[in-house]
Amino acid sequence: MYEKYVELREKKGVSDYRVAEDTGISKSTFSDWKSGRSKPKVGKLKILADYFGVAVDDLIAEQEGGE
Repeated sequence: MYEKYVELREKKGVSDYRVAEDTGISKSTFSDWKSGRSKPKVGKLKILADYFGVAVDDLIAEQEGGE
C-alpha cells in the first residue's frame, strides 16, 4: 500500500508534510507504514483515497509483479 501512496503523492506533486497537513494524518504514521511497524486503518485509507481522488480499492490493490 505504501508504494501506491508514494506513486499517488508524486503524481500530485506533494510531500509527506503537505499530505499530513492537508489530511491530518501525521508524518510519523506514514513512516510507520513505510517501515511496516503498522498498517493503515480503514478510516485513514478513506481519507487518503478522497484526498487523491481514487477508490480505497485502488489504494490497497496489490502491485502487479510486486512482493
